Amino acid sequence: MKKRDQANLDAAYLDELIEVITVDANGEDEQLWAFRQAFESDVSVPCEATVIGEPVKVMKFDYDGNNRRALTAMCRRADGTNYVVAASDLVIPLSASGGRYMAAYRKWMGLAPLQRGTRARTVQQAAVAPPDLDGPIELVVLSVKQKSARCRLLGGDRTFTFRTGRLWDLVPGEIAVIRPAKQWIYAGNPYLSGVIESTRLDARALRLIPLRLEERGLWNPAEHYWGEEGEPIEDWAKPIIARGPRPEFEMEQVLPGADSDDPFSDPIGESNDRKDSGDREGAYKLLMDLCHTDLRCLDAHSHLGNFVFDHRPQDAVRHYEAGLRIGELSLGAGFHGVLPWGWIDNRPFLRCMNGLGLCLWRLGRFEEAGRVFDRMLWLNPSDNQGVRFLIDHVRAKAPWEGSR
Repeated sequence: MKKRDQANLDAAYLDELIEVITVDANGEDEQLWAFRQAFESDVSVPCEATVIGEPVKVMKFDYDGNNRRALTAMCRRADGTNYVVAASDLVIPLSASGGRYMAAYRKWMGLAPLQRGTRARTVQQAAVAPPDLDGPIELVVLSVKQKSARCRLLGGDRTFTFRTGRLWDLVPGEIAVIRPAKQWIYAGNPYLSGVIESTRLDARALRLIPLRLEERGLWNPAEHYWGEEGEPIEDWAKPIIARGPRPEFEMEQVLPGADSDDPFSDPIGESNDRKDSGDREGAYKLLMDLCHTDLRCLDAHSHLGNFVFDHRPQDAVRHYEAGLRIGELSLGAGFHGVLPWGWIDNRPFLRCMNGLGLCLWRLGRFEEAGRVFDRMLWLNPSDNQGVRFLIDHVRAKAPWEGSR
């Protein structure tokens, strides 16, 4: 293939280069391996590049088989530290062999080519900082990835990719108060970096449309199974029975990406399958993508809590509570109905409640845990999650470890 300079690097040339690289590759995975081989064989490393305006040396291109992550590049900063980025984030001079291959790779991915002149623009470099970024600002956290978070301005629609050194402090659905350091535009997308000053949970401030509640008839305690005949009614059930019949409801379930025409289309199930097969990174990303698309995906919040429940209950409790508070937007202060487990779409909300109660108990917050479990029994007297077997331990302030 004839080598071309930057001025002659047109779409036809890139199509030709893509065809040469992927000629014997079938499917996305094989084609990514083919691109990795092309970079390894034809691009001399280390090579010069920039990442978000920062000069780096590219030490290695790689592909680990995760086609969602695609090609990666190990970069070295001027201070000698190494880090890994998505290869598509690199800006390499188009006159260099690496630039031509990068342009072909980005075209294959459906991305616009990046020019060498694309640079970061900091707030300090701007003549006048945008007024909405001058001083501490509040961001709604939409999703959190390894090196960045997607956020939008509280009370507005403007979104950013946010970079900071403490991403583990952020949870989708929470509000972060940050002090901006700099902003820039990269590949047409706005970026922001800064320091997290505080976080809080305020579901009403998120401006979300409450999930619909569909009335499903009347729940009657007289028709409910309360145990074997002749056995005493348990104490927790007596006030529920005395309250009498109540309306029952099913809460709308939001599941972005699910195909309503395909009964096997289930992003949550796919995330669980990835987690069980050892692809925890892919499973985590799927859940975060669901939150990014719609913070009202309660099952994503509950499964993010499950993700860290065993080792970081102090983080899991925040995921569960975010889902619970978003769901509560549909109930209002005076809600007295029933949300039975038998109506399937109620389960994400009930799973958030159960996870929250377990975390509160585990963290020694017994009174809060007891209130959550009490409310679960009122909302779902069938108690499919087994709260009735735990609540006495919580009221007795028995430690979590000794009661399992």
